[in-house]
Amino acid sequence: MDTATVARFEAGRARLASLAYRLLGSAADAEDVVQDAFLRWQAADRDRIEVPEAWLTKVVTNLALDRLRSAHTRRERAVGAWLPEPLLDGDPMLGPAETVEQRESVSLAVLLLLERLPPVERAVYVLREAFSYSHNEIAEILDISVSASQQHALRARRHVAAERNASRIDHEAAHRIVEAFLAAAASGETDRLVALLTDDATAFTDGFGLLDKFTHLSMPDRIAATIRAGFKPTPAKRELAGGPVTMHAAIVNGSPAALAVVDDRVAGVVILGLRGDRIADLVSMASAHRVARLTEQWRRGGHEDPVIETW
Repeated sequence: MDTATVARFEAGRARLASLAYRLLGSAADAEDVVQDAFLRWQAADRDRIEVPEAWLTKVVTNLALDRLRSAHTRRERAVGAWLPEPLLDGDPMLGPAETVEQRESVSLAVLLLLERLPPVERAVYVLREAFSYSHNEIAEILDISVSASQQHALRARRHVAAERNASRIDHEAAHRIVEAFLAAAASGETDRLVALLTDDATAFTDGFGLLDKFTHLSMPDRIAATIRAGFKPTPAKRELAGGPVTMHAAIVNGSPAALAVVDDRVAGVVILGLRGDRIADLVSMASAHRVARLTEQWRRGGHEDPVIETW
């Protein structure tokens, strides 16, 4: 393959990766899909490809759908061991962020909602809302009719709009809510934590990566008690983390997040989904493979001073 042909693919790699991530919820899987698309691009009769961008979009979309339909993926996601892979603000795989729809399409809340949709409906939503493809183009990509694309989009939008509870957040607001959350968590006072939560708040945790599946919690009192216990420093927890821990405020998938950092490595993350000025959902992850990409991006960017210097 000549240099110009490789360069043409590479020019669109970031867009293809962000498309695959929205469809799969996994950066690692998205990278695999894009690499598979490159191999197909390499083997294709490129003289017969009139619009390379459209051809590659179709290939990546259908490769991602094949993964979503695979027996392995269905088993993995059915046993409760799966959540979208978190991405730190500025990660190129988050893709376009000019519109509200584009930003929301990579929030953990929306990615979890999309997980409940049939694969084709999910693809239509992503192509339409995040990448602004027309229904004619989507019909061509997915080999469906224009009317079917319109119907899938309508159902998906209704599903997301009916259940979505994430609010857009900026860096200053994210820092404030993370500071308030960490102060309440470190205080050991359950009432301070309950006051930050909505009445119907929910939480997911992977138990510091030691569990085979995520634990789902509900009821503010129960969530607050779990957070209070989890944030109480002990020698055993510090040993499990791998050393002294600093706590930082960040934005992950468009939501405020608390990062636990050890020796320039992200050891864990708590992502806070907001409704208004209160926390409606929390997702806590500390398994090494789930936070590996956060560490990569953390090391590449500049950081503000920690909210908690020594935990």
